[in-house]
Amino acid sequence: MPNDAIYMSKKTACLAVTYSHSSWDKYWENSLRRENLNIGTHTTQSVMPMLAVGITKNFNVIAAVPYIWTQASAGNLMWQKGFQDASGWLKYRFVNVAGFSLHAIAGGSIPVTNYIPDFLPMSIGIRCKTATARLLVNYRHQSGVYLTVHGSYIFRSNIKIDRDTYQADDKLYDSDQVRVPNAYDAAARLGYLKKGIQAEAYAEYGACAGGDFIRRNDMPFPTNNMKSTTVGVYAKYQPKNIGVNARAAHVVSGSNVGQSTAFSAGILYQFRYAKADKQL
Repeated sequence: MPNDAIYMSKKTACLAVTYSHSSWDKYWENSLRRENLNIGTHTTQSVMPMLAVGITKNFNVIAAVPYIWTQASAGNLMWQKGFQDASGWLKYRFVNVAGFSLHAIAGGSIPVTNYIPDFLPMSIGIRCKTATARLLVNYRHQSGVYLTVHGSYIFRSNIKIDRDTYQADDKLYDSDQVRVPNAYDAAARLGYLKKGIQAEAYAEYGACAGGDFIRRNDMPFPTNNMKSTTVGVYAKYQPKNIGVNARAAHVVSGSNVGQSTAFSAGILYQFRYAKADKQL
């Protein structure tokens, strides 16, 4: 994953397919936690294939593209579905001494379909191009216990919407170009990894670097300053080539986001994409 210290070895790859289910019936309108009976329970589901490729033992390439669909249990908002954004990551371990390692991770994403970005919360994304810089620090004891922390900054492009005017920052803009705020995140993970078994607990914080707030009784908009703190658990079992993983997470606090509970499960297949180097 782009947020761990695990690498595919040289000339090997791992294909993972993950199903995710996230739902909420309460959300934060700025700092007010409330419900909306015109939405009821909002649900987002996705299926995401991801491929991690080992170029060297210290350098991996990761690519993914999710298919997402949203729905609401009440009201008449139209459900949205489709492929969202293709993302790619480069992960490089540049320090690895006595269980301590440092990793530089760079990523980017680009929309692959012409989905509607400003029909939140039913949109499957906000259709902006992104570029992410991440530094990850990991310490793993010989017992298998590890601690991982990382922080990221995400640059996000402007988007084009299908209207000539919109309101943001308490102003009216006569344009179809919307400036989406950049974002940042940080996380800490404490876990165990040994002999094909991985289990961890984690906490994540993500926020926009600026932006406005959902106006009273209004819909969200891509300019909103979305913030969330999430806690969760993750487990993986992969004794040989085939493995499975599962995740559960809950948003405990936030602003301009839903208080979602999410579950995911996936299957992994590891394979060698080139012949191993001959031993001399």
